[in-house]
Amino acid sequence: MSRKDDHIRICLEKKVEFVKSNGFEHVELEHKALPEIDKDEIDLETKFLGKKFNYPLFIEAMTGGTKEGERINKNLAKAAEALGIGMGVGSQRAMLEDSKLARTYFVRDVAKNMFLLGNIGAVQLPQYDVENIISLVDSIKADGLAVHLNVAQELAQKEGDKSWKGVYSNIKYLCKKAKFPVIAKETGCGISGKLSKDLVRAGVKAIDVAGAGGTSWVKVDSFRTKEDFSHIEEWGIPTAEALRDVAKSVKVPIIASGGIRNGSEVAKAIAMGASLVGLALPLLKPATESADRVKERLEKIISQLRDAMFLVGARNMKELRKVRVIYL
Repeated sequence: MSRKDDHIRICLEKKVEFVKSNGFEHVELEHKALPEIDKDEIDLETKFLGKKFNYPLFIEAMTGGTKEGERINKNLAKAAEALGIGMGVGSQRAMLEDSKLARTYFVRDVAKNMFLLGNIGAVQLPQYDVENIISLVDSIKADGLAVHLNVAQELAQKEGDKSWKGVYSNIKYLCKKAKFPVIAKETGCGISGKLSKDLVRAGVKAIDVAGAGGTSWVKVDSFRTKEDFSHIEEWGIPTAEALRDVAKSVKVPIIASGGIRNGSEVAKAIAMGASLVGLALPLLKPATESADRVKERLEKIISQLRDAMFLVGARNMKELRKVRVIYL
């Protein structure tokens, strides 16, 4: 599983983020100069797919399949459990090939109550029996399954899958067979409104837009393979634009992720229609240290979100979603 360890190392040591922004600098929320609320009474609780979250945050899928991945997942899960939010594990393809690796994704021993998503690549669906895919969720006692779309990353990998024929029909079949929610997510290039409609028709219950502006997985794998993919390192729909497009196209819950780094951007994303906001890279280094470091990083973002909500006069998530969004 050296590839997974390489990914962790590269994300910690190299400049893997997009040069272009996530697009939220072109979005403003209407300032309320007379908020008429008490900041200490702001309530950040929300719901996602029937599960209560204390805060509208989600720890995005990062890793698994290795000893280091196991340690990172445990620290992330402990922090998520303590805060009352959710998380996803990295691609579970490794445990389809070697069942002994299941332990590197299992976090229920340290997080019994949090919302947990399993993970599989969309392009891998045609390669395995649907019952084996479904077993991934059961084996780690997850609440649902994220199916990730990573066509640009696959293109940048020597061993990557270049044929994506029939993937949509496999997503549709999985949604039909699964008794848990299936979530469709990108990995940093964004999902368009048009595709989100197709994915909802296929049966997915939520969309994670995972737009451009955060980690470029083309860059990550270019560092690993030492091949030149600079022509697509900046490829993708900026997160703010992907969110805006998807929010006006479908009615299912949306996770906004991709380069979101502070509470003000979280507030903007929620006001634009996101149910949750996902973070990954800012939590990776803390997760190599301890659950407490992860929790501290998230608590800083939560504090910043509360500040932003105070400035727009929103006492809760419902009111934040009604704040006027100004597109510059």
